[in-house]
Amino acid sequence: MGFEDVLCRFFPKVYTEADFIEKTYSILDKAGFNADNTIASANVCRDEISQTIVSLIRERWGEAFNLSSLAGMFFAGRTALIAGMHHAPIEAGRERYVYYALPHIAIGSGGEIGLCRRKGREKEGSACGALTAFHKEMTGGRVNLSMDNEDVEQSLLKMRLLREIPYGHVPDLLELTRMTHKVIQTDLENALNNIVDKERCDYALMTGIQIHGPNGNYVWPASSYAVINGARQEITF
Repeated sequence: MGFEDVLCRFFPKVYTEADFIEKTYSILDKAGFNADNTIASANVCRDEISQTIVSLIRERWGEAFNLSSLAGMFFAGRTALIAGMHHAPIEAGRERYVYYALPHIAIGSGGEIGLCRRKGREKEGSACGALTAFHKEMTGGRVNLSMDNEDVEQSLLKMRLLREIPYGHVPDLLELTRMTHKVIQTDLENALNNIVDKERCDYALMTGIQIHGPNGNYVWPASSYAVINGARQEITF
């Protein structure tokens, strides 16, 4: 199977990154969020090939607060969230925030899961590299769960994701990526629920998986919603 076949099989509904950002902006604009009254935050992987969507977020929403970590994991925590909220515009006494949270995966031209080409490199690389490294440890039968102070984010990634993996099960990279998406959403939601003052603040959470293809990047949209005046409104694509 080639790229298109694999994309359709595992991600039947996708948008180009530009279309995804434009569509989410249009939906949220109708709900009262716009570039003048909202601060955006990006929670994606540190990988340079993931930064294209951050650039698009910035173009549509203005400068975005950076919550990113390896694999897009939410490790920024309470301090970072509060800082970003304190930077939001205030309009008629209300603050508004929008969060984009997306792990990523690559699909090669021949349909190879996890493989991509990077400029100036002869051999294909991996995406997500952090998840691929974790997957290799699992398939090798030995996962190092000690805290490495010279590799803190990768240590935290393994500790957090392993909590979601049944004992003895080794997920493939696609399953691991989907699992990572759910973990990111859960952790970010829990933090937002504990921090956001819904009496005076509205926020939106846009989640999905960023997909690197041989001719561009895509987004598979997943659970997304806005919380306005304390009420959750689901967003469908």
